[in-house]
Amino acid sequence: MRRILITLLLAVASFSWMPAYADAATAVPPGNRNAEQPPVPGASVRRTRGTNSTFERKYQKVRELLATDTKLMAKIKSTARAYGIDPIHIIGALVGEHTYNVDAYDGLQSYYVKAASYAGQSFRFAYDGENVDDFVARPQFDACKGKGDSYSLWTCREDVWEDDFRGKTVGGKSYPDNRFSAVFFQPFYAGQTFGLGQVNPLTALELSDLVSRTSGVAKLDEKDAGGVYKAIMDPDLSLAFVAASIRKSIDDYRSIAGMDISGNPGITATLYNLGNSRKRAAALAAKNRGSSQPVWPEENYYGWLINDKLSDLKSLL
Repeated sequence: MRRILITLLLAVASFSWMPAYADAATAVPPGNRNAEQPPVPGASVRRTRGTNSTFERKYQKVRELLATDTKLMAKIKSTARAYGIDPIHIIGALVGEHTYNVDAYDGLQSYYVKAASYAGQSFRFAYDGENVDDFVARPQFDACKGKGDSYSLWTCREDVWEDDFRGKTVGGKSYPDNRFSAVFFQPFYAGQTFGLGQVNPLTALELSDLVSRTSGVAKLDEKDAGGVYKAIMDPDLSLAFVAASIRKSIDDYRSIAGMDISGNPGITATLYNLGNSRKRAAALAAKNRGSSQPVWPEENYYGWLINDKLSDLKSLL
């Protein structure tokens, strides 16, 4: 009997972290899991070299913008409060985007000017002559009709695209082996910038309900591509979508993977860069179900930089 009891106690001890993981979120340790920065994608390297710049130079430029533009920093802090997140997460997202994807402008006013240049433009979200609203009316998307919020609706539609259309021929029409957002939601040339936070139009549609509820922004409609671009180009609106994306990642990892990532800006920055926090949280949860020790989420090159520069970035606050 004693041997049986000892065996049971050892079994419980070997999985001692699991109940906490299942019932209350386990805090992800601060810092990077990788000793060295993961490889930066070739496209980002080529884009930076093509402008005769370096990642360090771009980092210093966006840091300078944040350090000197008091109006922008005030907006970041107030937006972070509204979404219940530490402003360092928004700073991390902006720094990552402007270090690896685009160069920062010299001031917030330049972002307003860029946003104004989109006003009055007529364009639509479509592929090969088919509007996205007509496309998602196909019977393959019927399972998404009952989704009650924008996030569930558009992530469901993304899943259908991946399963039924991506890289396939359907009804005699072939579809690219590419992301839903890249095929239907990029009406401009490749590399087109999307404002201060570089928010993807599809991501904005997914987060529309959360942003409307929290910030009072009118709900977005895929039939009004101009309205979507206004939301992601205008700094007064786009910061709300940046914050909402981070908030959703934190919530997804807590509810799906049982992990609290709110204390690791490198992880939230990684998810901001990669997207699909719901699927990534589910994949992490699956790994942990078969592990006796917690498998932590890891930062990519983008998030690694944020954690590596964290002391410097926190000084901005």
